Amino acid sequence: MGRTTPIRITAESCKKLTTPPVFNLSLDLPPEERWLSIVNHYDKDYFRKAATAIIESTVPKWVHHAITPAVVDALEKYIPQPYAGEIRGVSSGFGMSLADVILLNFAYEITAFCTSVVAQDTKGNIFHGRNLDYPYGDILKNITVDIRYVRNEQVAYRGTTFTGYVGLWTGQSAKKFTISGDKRARGFWWENFIAAFLMRYSPVSWLVRKTLEDAEDFQDAVLRLSKIPIIGDVYYIVGGVQPGEGVVVTRNRGGPADIWSLDPINGQWYRVETNYDHWTTPPPSDDRRTPAIKALNATGQAHINMDTLYEVLSVKPVCNMLTIYTTVMSAAFPEKYRTVVRQFLLECSMSS
Repeated sequence: MGRTTPIRITAESCKKLTTPPVFNLSLDLPPEERWLSIVNHYDKDYFRKAATAIIESTVPKWVHHAITPAVVDALEKYIPQPYAGEIRGVSSGFGMSLADVILLNFAYEITAFCTSVVAQDTKGNIFHGRNLDYPYGDILKNITVDIRYVRNEQVAYRGTTFTGYVGLWTGQSAKKFTISGDKRARGFWWENFIAAFLMRYSPVSWLVRKTLEDAEDFQDAVLRLSKIPIIGDVYYIVGGVQPGEGVVVTRNRGGPADIWSLDPINGQWYRVETNYDHWTTPPPSDDRRTPAIKALNATGQAHINMDTLYEVLSVKPVCNMLTIYTTVMSAAFPEKYRTVVRQFLLECSMSS
């Protein structure tokens, strides 16, 4: 994988990018109050209609009606703090039922499709980027937010999410590690629901947030993300601050199916994960892996950085009509954390 000319994005590609709003969420407040200052920035009628549209598109009506009483009861019995309190606060702030806010949070766990890359440059710096692809882009692009989770007036960790969604698919613990989660295309939503409420497993995005809050370093983060039971299969992509600290953890509900680390000494300076096991061939109808690999090879290890990684994530179809946002980050350079919302995708392409 030798040095070659970095890729460039054509002038007409991926226009009308916007930066999501950045909010502070105080971890010192009671959970029920943490989201209120963020909620107040949004039109509550629009949010309620948007939430209803997502729920109705994800959960069959008969299921919605059948499980609503159980969902409300489960808030007190099964959902741990601070998530139960934060969900209650979102419900109160937007004037929505508890059941709908819970279902909305679980709807986001079901259908997220993504591309993540962790890469090391020739100096040993680790860079991490991700596209989050999801239906309902016309809704979600309007409620995408960057949140700084603050404790004792210091940023404890940072992440990109959707307003009212208490989990994280993308996040950074400064000077320690970065995480992104990619849905693993296995299982049914009702299996996840049962795992969450009966077996008390963690939603995959809640484990990301809990790890960002509690893990001491890259190795601790990887261990937590590998071992703690979760409600659905997923890929956790983790980047650290030391050379070689990059990994894709392929998860089953009960534990790791595979741990795929960087191996820069042998020329494997990046890992690409979409939504398919790396040891299998992605379907031709959804092969984002091959274009990402081609773009990384065209860039070359000597040229990889935050900007060129963003360009890799802008190549079609890595960047596509379902892409909600792109984040590039590096735990060693936390101030460079950057998210852009793909408001209008005219054409993403690669040129040398």
